[in-house]
Amino acid sequence: MESTRLVMGMPVTVKILDSGVTVKDIDTAFAYFTYIDKKFSTYKGDSEISRINKGSLKIAASSRDMRQVLALCEKTTHETDGFFQIDNFGTLDPSGLVKGWAVNNLAVMLRNKFKNFYINAGGDIQVNGRNDSGQKWRIGIENPFDRRQIIKAVAVDTEGVATSGTYIRGQHVYDPHRPGHALTDIISLTVIGPDIYEADRFATAAFAMGLSGLEFITGLKGFAGYMIDKHRISYETPNFHTFVIND
Repeated sequence: MESTRLVMGMPVTVKILDSGVTVKDIDTAFAYFTYIDKKFSTYKGDSEISRINKGSLKIAASSRDMRQVLALCEKTTHETDGFFQIDNFGTLDPSGLVKGWAVNNLAVMLRNKFKNFYINAGGDIQVNGRNDSGQKWRIGIENPFDRRQIIKAVAVDTEGVATSGTYIRGQHVYDPHRPGHALTDIISLTVIGPDIYEADRFATAAFAMGLSGLEFITGLKGFAGYMIDKHRISYETPNFHTFVIND
């Protein structure tokens, strides 16, 4: 069973292949994303993060989920030498971590009942088990200069795949060490990690690092990366080829 719906301001797809899956299971998955959107959206004036930014809610009095996410953001900032930041001139925006975190949480919940599923939230992908052909899940990496073309395909079964770039949303990731400096050296950076939470947060930080981002991913145990620069030249971590489908 598969459904794609617009939630959190983007198309989200949930596909569950196990027998016994019901519409209620799919609805429950999307209900979780709706809950996350109402809590963390900076575009909703009554969301929890918006109330924190307005000063009407103290972090100490916020929900457990909010405090956990903000703590994970602080941890990621430390682990990336400050390239991951959520404080934008006094306004907190944890969206660079929340999406992957939420998708991974849903995957954990689904594993209690199902073995074979696929979640895609705006390009942040978490899979489990096998696809409908009985193979590892096949994920295509788009050509950022022509999105109709898939330039690489990777096979994963429990990993998460996240892509950060400017070719869809424009300049929305910035180097916090060089305020006001547009990131133009690289166009897209795809990260494969042990789960989508890890892949997503480090993809965001590595993209902010520019050309040195792939070196950062190379240094992370259990991660692989694929980068395309403004000259249409691609680079990959030494282990990336182990995921690539050659047929």
